[in-house]
Amino acid sequence: MTGHYATADLDDGPIFDQAVTPVSHRDGPDDLIRTGRDLEAVVLARAVLLHVPDRVLVHGHQTIVFT
Repeated sequence: MTGHYATADLDDGPIFDQAVTPVSHRDGPDDLIRTGRDLEAVVLARAVLLHVPDRVLVHGHQTIVFT
């Protein structure tokens, strides 16, 4: 999952947060959906916490993140 700024092309904006989580071949579709939603919520929350206090600078298509 990525946290990024939206552009006219939606998913083409600069990325400023990213996360992964392990999955298993034993995970079924419902497990993968739940895992994806949980991870998406975590990344969105972190992205908002970085954006609101102006901790992300955008330079062209790159980002600088102050943590």
